[in-house]
This record gives sequence, structure tokens and C-alpha cells, in this order.
Amino acid sequence: MRLSTVILPYRRWHEGGRDAWLRAEQLGFHAAYSYDHLSWRVPFRDGPWFGAIPTLTAAAGATERIRLGTLVTSPNFRHPVTLAKELITLDDLSGGRVTLGIGAGGIGFDATALGQEAWSPRERADRFGEFLPLLDRLLSEDTVTHEGRFYSAREAQNIPGCVQRPRLPFTVAATGPRGLKLAARHGQAWVTTGDPKVSETGTPEESREAIRGQLERLAKACADVGREPVELDKVLLTGFTPEGSAVLESVDAFVDFAGRHRELGFTEIVLHTPIPDTRFAADPAVFERIAAEAPAQLG
Repeated sequence: MRLSTVILPYRRWHEGGRDAWLRAEQLGFHAAYSYDHLSWRVPFRDGPWFGAIPTLTAAAGATERIRLGTLVTSPNFRHPVTLAKELITLDDLSGGRVTLGIGAGGIGFDATALGQEAWSPRERADRFGEFLPLLDRLLSEDTVTHEGRFYSAREAQNIPGCVQRPRLPFTVAATGPRGLKLAARHGQAWVTTGDPKVSETGTPEESREAIRGQLERLAKACADVGREPVELDKVLLTGFTPEGSAVLESVDAFVDFAGRHRELGFTEIVLHTPIPDTRFAADPAVFERIAAEAPAQLG
């Protein structure tokens, strides 16, 4: 099982931002991710918040080994053509260390920041169903022309392409049938935060049972497209299950939590780098002990 972290982009680069990425690499995390939003929920909504791609570009220059990526990008404010160009550039600058976490988006602040009305769940699914396959082509082919309902590309060129071949990997966030089929067809990994309804009022056991159901539906989606579920890594982004920040109270608490999810089939657990006075508050010393000691205990 791999252990990774999320570093939220709320600090200026030279006022702690750079240090967080360097420390993640020093601690031996498999990957360090950033949220890709224009702004995020309270308490971050009215405070500093920086762009994901420029932040990851700076992190690529500051680090040497750790993988870098988004958890997650969405169509809410992006177009496949411009996103592909940025990702190819980032993959080159990082020496092939980029993973794209991507999902259909939601109804948060990003959904209306460009002046549009928030899309319905059906429209989000429709757009994602067109966005992801087109992005796949743009990252894999030298020249792409596509005329779609929502997104088009006219002789869009992406030479020389990604360092990683045939393209950088996708980690797809999805729980519904259409999104899961996209994950099965285009993803190298699948990511979940658990079931939001269960997380609000349920127990850890109920949460794991809900996640088990998600994994079963993912397996069915894989079967529908002729793919083995084992071919996809399974990633759990922590902080949203009923356990909340309790998983970071001690090394033993985390190992117990991670071990129970490893039994479900997860291959990567992602922890938020601690942020005081938020839902991601935790003792930094314990967080670092988990990074140093938990991987050996999990095997």
C-alpha cells in the first residue's frame, strides 16, 4: 500500500508553500497532490488560494522524486484543449512525475465562477462523458480534431506529447454508473472519499460497507468494458469518512484504518497535510511519524 498526501494551495510559495512540498518528498510520500479549484469551501473561501497547475509546476522544480498531481481537476472551469497543453508541459518539467486526478465536478464555487449557472447532475455527467475521452486523445495523439456537443478541438496539436507513454495516468473520481464506466475505460486508478451520506451520520463500519458497494460497482463497470478490476489502482482520499481526523491521532489509529481499507482492495491512502483550525487539523509530529512508520507496518 502506498501513502500519499494532499497539500492545499493556501500558502504563498515563499511563506511555507515550497517547504510543504519539499517536506512531503523528505518524508517519503509516494505522491503529493493539490486540489484544483478556483476557490474552496469555508474557511478557505475568503482567504488565500492559489492555482493548482502553477503550484504543481513550482513543486516540480523544487522536488526530484515524488509524484505530483491533482485531486481532482474537473470540467467546471477547464477545457480539454488548454488543459492538455498545460499537463503535457507539466509532465515534461517534472520528468514524467504527473498523475491527473479528474472528476465530473460539483456545485461548489467553481460551478458558477465563470458566470454560468451551476450544471445539473445530468449535465455534469454529460460533459464529463465528453471531456474525459477527448482529453485522453489530446494527451495521446499529435493532432486532434473533434466536434462535440460541449467541447471541440480543431487541429489541436500536442507535440511532443507526454513524457509518460502513451500519456500521463488518470485517477478518475466517480461513484455513479456513467462515471465508473469512464474510470474503467480510461483510468489507471479510481479514487473515492467514501459515501457522503454515510459519512455525515454513519459509523465507520457503515462507511466501509458503502465503499465496498462502490468497489463492486467499479468491478461491474470494468467487466462491462472487458477490463480486469485489478488493473486499476484504488485510492482513498481521507478526511471525509466518519473517522474524520481521528485517523491521524496516532500511528496505531492510522494503521488500523488503513489496514481495514487495504482489506477492501485499496492500494493508496492519501492524507491531508495538517492545517490548524480546519477539518484537517492534526498534530504535525504524529503526521510525520505516520509517514515514517506506517508504510512498513502496512507492508
